[in-house]
Amino acid sequence: MSRIIDAHQHYWALDRGDYGWLTPEAGPVLYRNYGPADLEPELARAGVSQTILVQAAQTHAETAYMLELAERSPSIAGVVGWLDFHDSNWRDVLSIFRAHPKFVGIRVMLQEMKDASEALEPHSLRALRYLAEIGLPVDLLMLEHQLPETIELLKRVPELHAVIDHIAKPRIGAGVFEPWAGRMRAIAEDHPGVYCKLSGMLTEADHGAWRLEQFTAYVRHVVECFGAERVLFGSDWPVCLLAGSYADVRSVLASALPDGLTDEQLAAVYAGNAAAFYRLKA
Repeated sequence: MSRIIDAHQHYWALDRGDYGWLTPEAGPVLYRNYGPADLEPELARAGVSQTILVQAAQTHAETAYMLELAERSPSIAGVVGWLDFHDSNWRDVLSIFRAHPKFVGIRVMLQEMKDASEALEPHSLRALRYLAEIGLPVDLLMLEHQLPETIELLKRVPELHAVIDHIAKPRIGAGVFEPWAGRMRAIAEDHPGVYCKLSGMLTEADHGAWRLEQFTAYVRHVVECFGAERVLFGSDWPVCLLAGSYADVRSVLASALPDGLTDEQLAAVYAGNAAAFYRLKA
């Protein structure tokens, strides 16, 4: 493959102070600074051309920080930020972000909601309908048990240009397949414009004892449901380091993908679909 795009990775600087989830209790692997200089050697070894940098803090300031990083780092193809839909000026903030050539979308954090039905509140739906109207890419981050609310969100905003992060975090370590599998199939069939990221899987297995074969059924189900034209490779680096290396992430996906994918389909999974979903400039 001449081009590989990692469609999901993070950078953070602890002294910025807006990563509420990132405390010493997160452990030494995560509780440290991560920037382009840490990842770019791994990208070179893996043959990865560029990445999509995704928000890790629910603040407008962090999105601005990521866009500043993108200005200095050619390896960053695009930035997925965050918007506070409770902020009466969120459209103005969005306009500022959209003026940046590397701003490619926002992420909605159902995972961080006490009740995922918060995403269905009127102010949230109004905002998402506006994002659908302008065609802005939207990442949806949820836990497997929040798929019903995700399905309802997509039902109420059917034109949303969305991607499911981390295959919706099924319980891979426990080998639980349903009801995750049926709900993912429903999304894929009912919303042909929705994509899915083949990312974040190592950390849903036993961090110290995962096996390659544990991921096969999950990856192949997603590819069967969404098709090779609607799935994206992503590393979830540095979070993946809790369970394995960047090379491990690549190996897991390569092993789990269905047999018989054509070179054209593999090129789509590893780069073309990310470029199409986020409308990256060539």
